[in-house]
Amino acid sequence: MERVDLGEVPYEVAQADMAGWVAERKQGRTGDRLFLLTHPPVITYTARTPADQLPEPASPISLVEVDRGGHATYHGPGQLIGYLVLNVRELGPRGLIRRIEHALIRALGSLGFDAIRRDTPRGAESLVGVWTPGHQKIASIGMRISGGVTSHGFALNVDPDLDVYTTFTACALPGVRMTSLAQLAAELGRPTPTGAQVRDAVADAVTAELARTRTPS
Repeated sequence: MERVDLGEVPYEVAQADMAGWVAERKQGRTGDRLFLLTHPPVITYTARTPADQLPEPASPISLVEVDRGGHATYHGPGQLIGYLVLNVRELGPRGLIRRIEHALIRALGSLGFDAIRRDTPRGAESLVGVWTPGHQKIASIGMRISGGVTSHGFALNVDPDLDVYTTFTACALPGVRMTSLAQLAAELGRPTPTGAQVRDAVADAVTAELARTRTPS
């Protein structure tokens, strides 16, 4: 899988580019790719997100409806975004979301932070993502599959403004506590990993986890 580092990209620009990346993968003009980037502040939501879970109309942060799974979430500086454009028909056994959870858990472990995934109780809102053992959420996952090719991906909180999460209901989970690597590092009395360290750990873990189950061509 090819890793592509993009730096900061406006959300709307990245979404337009993503449509092109997906088309290229469907046409077989490129292989699977992991795009690593960040966005200026934006809150995204889906058609299933209730209006009362969104911020007030006077919110200074842009609000954008998207076609991925999940509900409302925040993207902004201090967050690592990973967009995965993969051919799932070639990927092997199902369970892509769970494998991404395991990859992020592995990446955080390599950086010295404990993390877990959580099973969703029947009838409850989805707990997909990565959590601390104390059930604070540190990474969100929301994807879409079209024509056998994925888009969107995950958002890992490195050192974002966590106060933003008090202005809306993140992931349709009232009362969810969001955290970041910076906050966890401060609690442990250690430095926050650098952006480069986080990108490398995440890229290595995602690549390894997805390669582990890929169907031979």
